[in-house]
Amino acid sequence: MNAMAAIRAASVAVCALLAATGAQAATDTVYTNPVLSGFHADPSVCRVGDDYYLATSSFEYFPGVPIYHSKDLVHWRQVGHALTRASQLSMAHTRSSQGIYAPTLRCHGGTFYMVTTNMEGGGAFYVHTRDPAGPWSEPVWLNDKSWGMDPSLFFDDDGKVYYTRHGGGEHGGVYQAQIDLEAGKLLEQPRLIWPGTGGIWPEGPHLYKHDGLYYLMISEGGTSYNHSLTMARSKSPFGPFEAAPSNPILTHRGHPELPLQATGHGDLVQTPDGKWWVTLLGIRPQSQRHHLGRETLLAPAKWNEQGWLTVNDGAPLQLTMPAAGLPPSAPWPAEPVRDNFDAPTLALQWTQLRGPGDGLWSLGERAGVLRLKGSDVTMNDVAQPAFIGRRQEHLRMRAATQLEFRPDSTSQAAGLVLRQNEKNYYELRVTGAPQRRLELITRVAGVTALQATASLPPGDDPVVLQVESWPDRYEFSYKTVAGDNAPATRIGVAATAPLTSELAGGFTGVFIGMYAEGAGKNKPMPPADFAWFDYQAIEK
Repeated sequence: MNAMAAIRAASVAVCALLAATGAQAATDTVYTNPVLSGFHADPSVCRVGDDYYLATSSFEYFPGVPIYHSKDLVHWRQVGHALTRASQLSMAHTRSSQGIYAPTLRCHGGTFYMVTTNMEGGGAFYVHTRDPAGPWSEPVWLNDKSWGMDPSLFFDDDGKVYYTRHGGGEHGGVYQAQIDLEAGKLLEQPRLIWPGTGGIWPEGPHLYKHDGLYYLMISEGGTSYNHSLTMARSKSPFGPFEAAPSNPILTHRGHPELPLQATGHGDLVQTPDGKWWVTLLGIRPQSQRHHLGRETLLAPAKWNEQGWLTVNDGAPLQLTMPAAGLPPSAPWPAEPVRDNFDAPTLALQWTQLRGPGDGLWSLGERAGVLRLKGSDVTMNDVAQPAFIGRRQEHLRMRAATQLEFRPDSTSQAAGLVLRQNEKNYYELRVTGAPQRRLELITRVAGVTALQATASLPPGDDPVVLQVESWPDRYEFSYKTVAGDNAPATRIGVAATAPLTSELAGGFTGVFIGMYAEGAGKNKPMPPADFAWFDYQAIEK
């Protein structure tokens, strides 16, 4: 066995030990943060019996609002999306990091509710279902006349339901109204109930009731390195609210040495045994930058003698945390490394940009392949290209795909893409006519550059395109199917830094996937057929 084969074998063994979605290595005594790695921001959680369900934001990606299921709050498995139809989610020209902002997931009386905001497509709405795996209802648009975001729902024990959201922008506050979910309308316009403690962007509010008092938990400081959780309480759901004397109840600001940063946007859940936990977002900076996106963390919480919530006993959160108080560990079977595209529908991890991509892809036109049919829309455009991708969930991973594609025009290309947004992405692509070639393209801050090229053998033979990641770089390689048992040939390296939120901007993380582009306005291009796609975790 050569060195590369040995590394591959070891990687497969490691991958088999990692939990499917969160890549967890939790035991009965500890668990690992993040519990959902990669871009899983703004988590909201609810419990039904012994089952926990969690929703995260999705921004410009479609389907919208992934839904996850867990038995222990640590190991999560995706079961569906809340927004799977174009009638639910209109984002044809939605800008990157717009679209679907923070959702709230709640269950009451056997019905699940997901409330969120389409920032450039209609405002606040909710959908509902009896089965969190879906399908979910058509949107119920709310008669909220003012700008807002991060809506939440609270079901009081007297039958009243409250709609709580951020309003007023950077220096705004928390607004609230009573809502009639059966009628699908607010019973009043939201009014200010708490401005927060003075931090910018008092957002992500959730209202709870504990020991007869109403508690409001929000985030302040902006969803970056100054992020924090703050809390207030009142005898009435509309206040006046008294701020917690220990605010913020959680923040990592001012502590750059901590491996987890930007902690905030939390939601509370109680186990059947009466223990309290907070799901929240955080990032794992690499040299003061992060490219995987905001991830889902888990932290223990409890109420002190003064009736205030404390998170992790006031200590910073760590990558490895004690599991005391959690339900028994219940990992899911590991996801397979390879998707052979032999199912009638795309697996749940796959997403597109801004819509369902009707006419841009097929699993049925050619058996056993994912066919992408490129259009004149490119990865540069605020529109929908022929693109199908998934989150990069690990700092160390390998992704590869086998592509069969013969362009008949020099404008046509298809291949592997690592996307942060329209202005920042990397491509390893097949292009060229009549002689095909391989190109490594980087697009940074809107400037596209050719980094490397390689000749391909004459004919139509498939090509394997591969990328391996480290915290600071991506290494791209390729091989022909004829040389499948030989090591891949490296074509180039690109740094992770240009794809970080600090440099590229935005609220998402890197997606890795397949794309095709370059058709003429009235001339279709040859299909790009992807036989399989590998995603292999090497380390968390």
